[in-house]
Amino acid sequence: MGLPSLEVATRFLRYVQIDTQSDPYSNNFPSTEKQKNLSNLLVEELQQMGIQDAAMDQYGYVIATIPATHQKKVPILCFCAHMDTAPDCSGSGVKPILHQNFNGAPIILPDDPTQIITTDAYPYLKNFIGKSIITASGKTLLGADDKAGVAIIMEMASYLMKNKNCPHGPIKILFTPDEEVGRGTEYLDIKKLGADYGYTLDGGERGSFEMETFSADNITLHIQGVIAHPGAAKGVMQNAIKIGAEIIAALPKNEWCPEYTEDRMGFIHPHHIEGGAEKVSIEFLVRDFDTLQLKKYSQKLMAIAQSVIERHPDFNKATLTMEVKEQYRNMREIIDQHPIIVEKALAAYTMVGLHPKVTPIRGGTDGSRMSFMGLPTANIFTGMQAIHSKHEWIGVEDMEKSVEVLVKLVEII
Repeated sequence: MGLPSLEVATRFLRYVQIDTQSDPYSNNFPSTEKQKNLSNLLVEELQQMGIQDAAMDQYGYVIATIPATHQKKVPILCFCAHMDTAPDCSGSGVKPILHQNFNGAPIILPDDPTQIITTDAYPYLKNFIGKSIITASGKTLLGADDKAGVAIIMEMASYLMKNKNCPHGPIKILFTPDEEVGRGTEYLDIKKLGADYGYTLDGGERGSFEMETFSADNITLHIQGVIAHPGAAKGVMQNAIKIGAEIIAALPKNEWCPEYTEDRMGFIHPHHIEGGAEKVSIEFLVRDFDTLQLKKYSQKLMAIAQSVIERHPDFNKATLTMEVKEQYRNMREIIDQHPIIVEKALAAYTMVGLHPKVTPIRGGTDGSRMSFMGLPTANIFTGMQAIHSKHEWIGVEDMEKSVEVLVKLVEII
């Protein structure tokens, strides 16, 4: 059936051209000031729709309220998307390309012909033969993660403000900075937001619905070696770089790492190393759907590191220390206490002709943290594919279908 005259693709093409890449090494919030450029535009567009309270706060959060069209007492829903793009791939100078009536042939991205998107590499792309998709040009990511979510929420807002006969309660809109660097809710005032339940628009394939994420810690292992002049180092130097290399080499090879895990399997992922011969720090991402497993992983990692020290006489004066920092927790621990969030969303999917696919997220969303802050939040699809890469793409029809889901959801809540 569909909604008439959706402009979600036009919005999306506009938003992705604004550079909002976040910076994991910045101590500022937001981590990059340029994220506020999109915040300002969104506030302006929301106010033009007639949403009078739309505003950006000092941290770059955009919050707005779509007024109710009836007097019934219903839960206040919040729809959330993040404005920043991942640091993994350049987000500067994004040139989106709309491919209409996609014919299924390999897509050679014009700014770097070595970047080719094929249906063999991305089987989901076969669903869009004869339809419209959007890619970047080969030098940058696209930014569908999560400007597709932003565009979908904005299109829903526009539709509801134009169609006052659509029955719904108050609806909160939230756009966050710095989700990609794990800080998206750091300065968010949940009580001020004033919602009962939330949905992030940060999912992938059409019909997917997520109510479960990894639980996540960040571990930093500090290795203190013994330094000496290389010319007089015999029997003295204990090189922290070599110790670190031995520890990484001692990690399990066919399990416990992203390269060999899937579905509900957890992992420990060494993702950053810095230092020199005297001292090295290795950062590990620790992930599992069972929060209790995280402590076991950290203990196992420390045991492996200690065993490396103990079995090498040349490392006997080196010392190890470990820092463990909580990042986020599996939102299902909270959502299971509020089944209405899942029940109503899946009903909306079905009512617009979708067959819901409930899957866990091998990652996290702003919803992970918001759930534990008092706003139980699940995740709805946008259509984004091949995220954080130059091959990132999205189907226009998926974004349009997501708008339909949101409109139906606010009607039936």
